[in-house]
Amino acid sequence: MTWRVVSATAIGTSHQTNGTDCQDECWAFVESLGGEDVLTVFVSDGAGSAVKGGEGANLAIQAAVRFIVEALSEPHVPLTTVLAQACAQSVHDAIAAEAATRELTPRDYACTLLGVISRRDSTLVFQIGDGAIVLDTGNGLEVAVEPMTGEYANMTNFVTQADHAKVLVARVYPAPALHVAAFSDGLQRLALNMSAGTAHAPFFRPFFDVLAAASLEQEDALQVQLAEFLKSKAVNERTDDDKSLALASWIGGDSLKTMAETPTSSEL
Repeated sequence: MTWRVVSATAIGTSHQTNGTDCQDECWAFVESLGGEDVLTVFVSDGAGSAVKGGEGANLAIQAAVRFIVEALSEPHVPLTTVLAQACAQSVHDAIAAEAATRELTPRDYACTLLGVISRRDSTLVFQIGDGAIVLDTGNGLEVAVEPMTGEYANMTNFVTQADHAKVLVARVYPAPALHVAAFSDGLQRLALNMSAGTAHAPFFRPFFDVLAAASLEQEDALQVQLAEFLKSKAVNERTDDDKSLALASWIGGDSLKTMAETPTSSEL
């Protein structure tokens, strides 16, 4: 039992024009925790208005991974919404502690947090902020959590805010994830049918087919190819924002494809 995973980020053209760094971070990994394989997927998007937004996203991913590795080190720890709340709190506290040492505020590190934890018995999904998680646990692709916005247009929520626990949304599925895609808001208009709030299946299917057919040795090459796709003209014509995409597929199939067979511009 395991998954094949790949993740990558790419700077947005607007950030290149402004001379700012990419503020997205993402993670996808499979490791043995508590005696069984566990898939962990995280995405964080630093707020463009925050002076340390990119650093906040990096800190968020590191803190989330540390928390899950420790929390699931014992066997049979259930994947629950309480676990999601505790993970978000751990991320919030880690960023607040770093801000304090630098004589800054958590708002200076504002970032979103999206997470997926999956194993044989269940899948936990949680989210604070925009971006989206698309997954298939046996009933086809679905958007796990409606991308959330803040009080005003072009605003969202952040794991760094004081009321992060109130805006966190979590779901538990009683099955392992067959396919997972978590991404920042830079890809929302490409990957989602925004008016219907559904996943745009033609965007995801080539990625999942490639992952399901790839070998462990090919993961590094796929990572490079995914990064190239995110930097491609076809993508940048649709979005000028930073982009991050973390993918996982249950291993299966016996034919090898490459990430070069990603969606064509007509499919985006």
